[in-house]
Amino acid sequence: MRSTKLILAGLLALFAAVQPLAAADPSVAGLWQKTDEATGKPVIWFLFVENHGTYQGVAAKLFPRAEDGPQSPVCTACPDDRRNMPMLGLPIIRDMKRNGARYENGNIMDPRDGQIYRAVMTVSPDGQTLTVRGFLGFELLGRNEVWYRLPDEAIKHLDRSVVAKYLPGQAQAQSQAQARAQGQAQGQLQGQSQGQSDVTTTSALRRTQSTARSGD
Repeated sequence: MRSTKLILAGLLALFAAVQPLAAADPSVAGLWQKTDEATGKPVIWFLFVENHGTYQGVAAKLFPRAEDGPQSPVCTACPDDRRNMPMLGLPIIRDMKRNGARYENGNIMDPRDGQIYRAVMTVSPDGQTLTVRGFLGFELLGRNEVWYRLPDEAIKHLDRSVVAKYLPGQAQAQSQAQARAQGQAQGQLQGQSQGQSDVTTTSALRRTQSTARSGD
């Protein structure tokens, strides 16, 4: 009986030790950059956000390439509710369920032809790279892509429509910051105008006093 209690206590201690490790896994939430493997130049930025318990990745910033030719501003090839949605802000990855650092049971769409693939993703231990694997049928037959995390400050380079739709808290904070900046700028202009007015008034008084003394 005593040995059973000791075993149970050990299991509870092990469970308690494992829980913080699981909680420490980096999240996919945030901005990621996909690059051209040949040139190293950015192709697209993805913004991952949580959506009712799953994660989705949206096209947050586009980098059109000359060799791709003219691009439609909307997804004409999308087969579902995304048909004719703007390419900017388009949900390309959907339904990713988190399992530690791995995200499973989701899907990724190729907006060029509307093909939807099953997908899994894994965040690296340091949280700086994301391995995305799309596949049809079996995961072993898929292909990996590695994307790179962008700093939080990169959000300021996103179109306002994307921020307002997927990061409403950030949009509100940006609006408040812009309002404060505009208020400070107006205050500085008013201060400068008042200073110039004071200088003009002082100069006029001096000229008047000088004229009066000359008349005396």
